[in-house]
Amino acid sequence: MSLFEIENPGFDILEDPQDGPNPREVQLWFGPQHPGITGNMSVQVWLEGDTIKRGITHVGYLHRGFEKLMERRKYIQSFPIVCRMCVAEPDTTEYLLAASLEELSGLDAEVPEKAQWIRTLVMEMSRLQAQLMVFGGQAGTMGLGTAPNWTYTLRDFLLDSFEELTGGRVYHMYITYGGVRRDLPQGFALRLEKTLDAIEERLPYLDDLILDSEVFRTRARGVGVLPREWAEEIGITGPPLRAMGIARDTRRDFPYLKYPELDFKVCTATGSDIYARTLVRRMEIQESIGMIRQILQKMPHEGPYCAKLPNMLHWTIPAGYTYVRAEASRGEMGFVMVTDGSDKIRRVHLRGPSYTNAVTVLERMLPGTNIADLSALMVSLQTCPPEIER
Repeated sequence: MSLFEIENPGFDILEDPQDGPNPREVQLWFGPQHPGITGNMSVQVWLEGDTIKRGITHVGYLHRGFEKLMERRKYIQSFPIVCRMCVAEPDTTEYLLAASLEELSGLDAEVPEKAQWIRTLVMEMSRLQAQLMVFGGQAGTMGLGTAPNWTYTLRDFLLDSFEELTGGRVYHMYITYGGVRRDLPQGFALRLEKTLDAIEERLPYLDDLILDSEVFRTRARGVGVLPREWAEEIGITGPPLRAMGIARDTRRDFPYLKYPELDFKVCTATGSDIYARTLVRRMEIQESIGMIRQILQKMPHEGPYCAKLPNMLHWTIPAGYTYVRAEASRGEMGFVMVTDGSDKIRRVHLRGPSYTNAVTVLERMLPGTNIADLSALMVSLQTCPPEIER
């Protein structure tokens, strides 16, 4: 008896409406399972042997309706919501919410100098911990389990700093309207410098383990190549774009906060494959470390950290429309914000790279991919599923 004659073999035979049943193709579901990028959504794939013929991304397993929740709450009540739009990097959406409503209300002119520096510091700390997580996690998808253990430990050092600064390790709710919730603790800069030293000291070992590994090179080079013409057609941003050799970065191209006063370069690579995207993230780790050190040196020691705010329970904002953007570790994120003069947001829409990466890019790339490379491919695109389920 053949496998296909079994009454319930545990998978579906693909039935193409054009060609009819194809007994050589098998339909499988990759996910959902947790944790992380490959776990909060599902990819339905059709296989011939171990080669993916086509695939469809399915979301909805995580849905929380963030945007509609924000539209039914007062402005101050939205902060516990936006940080959950990407668990791994919550500070970017906190900044986008604050900056959008500050611009519409005219409060942006009153944000103190020190608050701007602290916001920039928090944004780069957030990028650094996110890049560390993905840098090691990328190798973990290929069986190099030591790599995520090392990088997650280094990330935990940064989470210690976040806990000291904000009171929370993952969700911070720290960047608020008019500035930030509290000043830097005494001695914080010195302790953060020591953490940066500890991370930097271990980076050469990670290079040996990941980038110089013959296993990783074999599994990553030439795999998941993104054609350059997709960049404009699809709207690719972040490391996948810079791995094509295209030097675009919101921090430089559309300056905000204190980034114009920092010396940094936009990291690029060639190859547009998994290896190139990993290399870009490795270089950005080094850049973020340097930028954090510059911020600590240039930040004023005295001065207010938040503007004087109106009564948050009765704050109304004039009717208006704006789009505010920032560079997350995954690429450009932006808030389209509409107000109507009431005490609630009329409409908010998050534009993030995850939807593009998880649906448009991934589904185009899947045909011809080996099933063993699917997880590595998804992580290299650095999708954050809650950002899709907004």
